[in-house]
Amino acid sequence: MGETTVTTLEGRHQAAAHPVEDRPGTGLLRRLRAPRRPRLWFEILLIAVSYWTYSLVRNAVPEQKSEALRNADWLWDLERQLGLAFEQSVNHAVNSVTWLVVGMNYYYATLHFVITLGVLVWLYRSHPGRYAATRLVLFSTTAVALAGYYLFPLAPPRLMHGGDFIDTVMVHETWGSMASGDLKNMSNQYAAMPSMHIGWSVWCGLTIFALATVPWAKALGLLYPAGTMVVIVATANHFWLDAVGGVLCLAFGIALATLWYGSRPYALPRGVPDGGGGRDRGGWSRTFPGRAFLGRRGTDKAVAGSDGEGAGRANTGVVSPRTPDGTATSASAHAPDAPHP
Repeated sequence: MGETTVTTLEGRHQAAAHPVEDRPGTGLLRRLRAPRRPRLWFEILLIAVSYWTYSLVRNAVPEQKSEALRNADWLWDLERQLGLAFEQSVNHAVNSVTWLVVGMNYYYATLHFVITLGVLVWLYRSHPGRYAATRLVLFSTTAVALAGYYLFPLAPPRLMHGGDFIDTVMVHETWGSMASGDLKNMSNQYAAMPSMHIGWSVWCGLTIFALATVPWAKALGLLYPAGTMVVIVATANHFWLDAVGGVLCLAFGIALATLWYGSRPYALPRGVPDGGGGRDRGGWSRTFPGRAFLGRRGTDKAVAGSDGEGAGRANTGVVSPRTPDGTATSASAHAPDAPHP
């Protein structure tokens, strides 16, 4: 006759699997990476200070005019060697349609502010769990662009000598660029590479396409950066290779946010725990990223281990018998039935 293996309730709790404790320093890192509900006043202040800093640094970069013009000639020659120097043809064609080119001037001057801020507000209201990660993408994209302005000063096509490009803002006397007309002294005119009109518009487009739930919104998300590409070329503010530079900056921003949060920004949970802590409505406990505790407060369930095996053993359906003094027991899975007295 085999002997029955008896385990007390206390012993069963001690044997339950528990997550591996954090090493020193990882607790702070996890808290920094955990999704928290953004605070409106902080976000407004952060965006305002960040854009002011961006403008200050961008415009403080030395306007190396001769080098910027040489770089523009080199880039234009490179595009012609590639057989893709189409900017001049687009510029002249659009300039012949007054209402269209004037509309593009205002598009260039305003929409990269309006749409970008609009997407940030939408994320803040509807996707708070993804807001911080996608904001990090935008901010890091902009930060790395500043290095491009310093390392590779570039004149836009409309300022090239002998390029025969048309400055559409000057010709049609519209307010459409901080680098044209009376506003040109307020902005660095030789910061065309990379194009943040493209970097920001592709960020907006990807965000809308990934998170919008209706097809027409997804379509608009894809059309917006495509339209921006046409506008920056038609108004002679950028070469198409400037757009490539903007996309590369965005790729850096996405990679940085993915490394920091351990997941693609758009794949993070949509919501955040109440109060920014480790629990959401209903008392479910969860950590971040990618791990979850399975119990509720006040329940008697085993906690899943880091390898997930605990989840499979948490609910076996076996009811533990009790001894005459009320102590719970648990029979071993392989022990034979105890004989009846």
